[in-house]
Amino acid sequence: MTGRPAHPALPLASRGWLGAVAGLAALVVVVLGVLYAGDGEPGRVDRWLVPPAADSVRPPWRHVALALDFLGEPLGSVLLVAAVVTGALSLRHPRAAVLTVAGAGAAVGVATLLKHLVERTIHGDGNLSYPSGHTAFATALALAVALPATGRLGLGRTAGASLVLGAALVAGAAMGWAQVALGAHYPTDVLGGWCTALAAVPATAWLVDRAADGTAARWDARRSAGAAREDR
Repeated sequence: MTGRPAHPALPLASRGWLGAVAGLAALVVVVLGVLYAGDGEPGRVDRWLVPPAADSVRPPWRHVALALDFLGEPLGSVLLVAAVVTGALSLRHPRAAVLTVAGAGAAVGVATLLKHLVERTIHGDGNLSYPSGHTAFATALALAVALPATGRLGLGRTAGASLVLGAALVAGAAMGWAQVALGAHYPTDVLGGWCTALAAVPATAWLVDRAADGTAARWDARRSAGAAREDR
């Protein structure tokens, strides 16, 4: 007996369309990285949207931007991840808890690696900017919550896609606005961070399910073998 089946980190109904989204997002990340490699100035799109400046927002909106920025800093992100993991475990969804840690870690790790590869800067040579790690983290966390939720709620393809993409858009837009408003990133850095999470988290969720299913299958095989020996 295997008991109640585990809820997947990546619901079956989401795998087809989300794979296409992840592929497109990865392409956007690469294209933007090539376009802005080694650059230290805002691009045409960046200038058209907003000229980056540290004082581009005033209180009370500046306080909102700073609060959002804190959630992407080491202390704030650890507290946020811990809260989501605690919630997932309380709902008996261990794969969601693993995806929260692994998905956020993968998105931020890829963003950090890309920063050193692309070497785009803002406000000086020491400030690598592409892609935005804060935006990648916020988007990844939203995806780590929304993806398992679609399976647990039994949502179909359309409803599931709306929930997942809506959560990713809201989280990415909120954190991205804060980063641009505080002058920490160009708008295209934010887009790159958002797409980094859209590419990294689905792949991580698939790996989490694959590893968990493999472990469960091995345990089932061992139990079956043990039961067979006891029947002899």
